[in-house]
Amino acid sequence: MKIVSWNCNGAFRKKYKAIQELNCDIYVIQECEDPATTKDEEYKKFASNYLWVGYKNKGLGIFAKDAIVLKDNHWQTYGLEWFISCTVNDEFSLLGLWGCGSYIEDIYVYLQIHNEKLKNMLICGDFNSNSCWDKKHKRRTHSSVVNELEGLGLHSCYHLKENKVQGEEEKPTFFLYRKKEKPYHIDYFFCEKEKINYLEIGEFDDWILLSDHMPIILDMIL
Repeated sequence: MKIVSWNCNGAFRKKYKAIQELNCDIYVIQECEDPATTKDEEYKKFASNYLWVGYKNKGLGIFAKDAIVLKDNHWQTYGLEWFISCTVNDEFSLLGLWGCGSYIEDIYVYLQIHNEKLKNMLICGDFNSNSCWDKKHKRRTHSSVVNELEGLGLHSCYHLKENKVQGEEEKPTFFLYRKKEKPYHIDYFFCEKEKINYLEIGEFDDWILLSDHMPIILDMIL
């Protein structure tokens, strides 16, 4: 199964055709608008099978091909925002997230709340975090989240496939102010080792006119 996570940097109704060309089974999109409130009929057709959380034109969406069954797990968020947990085809669970607001600290708390449910799960999204910023967050750090997930058997797909250490990534997923000289790695997939077939990160020249984030694509073995 092919899954992409992408922070589209808004106005997804104008950009979905570009990501659709990747021909993925599931699209986890951060900073997208609610298909239920759009007047764009073509966007509605694309979003014929989806889950979405957010406010007006700003949210997190999981979009899937029509043959795929998405079931919202309805996990409590207790005031935390930008998380969607769902079951896919009754085969595996997917957690899509967008680290917005309190960033990694919100993600840390959310994962602590649902710790017992995370085993065998695929987690992906724009975490807006990297271990290089650990000192800014006391205990609720990027490294703490990574260690927690690794303890559950969930590993960063990029770091595992490329044999990289957290904080020493060579492939950026984000360019601050869309400048090539300001690269960061802040988007991730986490899952079990044996489920990773391949992982790909979009190229700057192909995507920078659409977003400051590059899409990150996982081909997962079910």
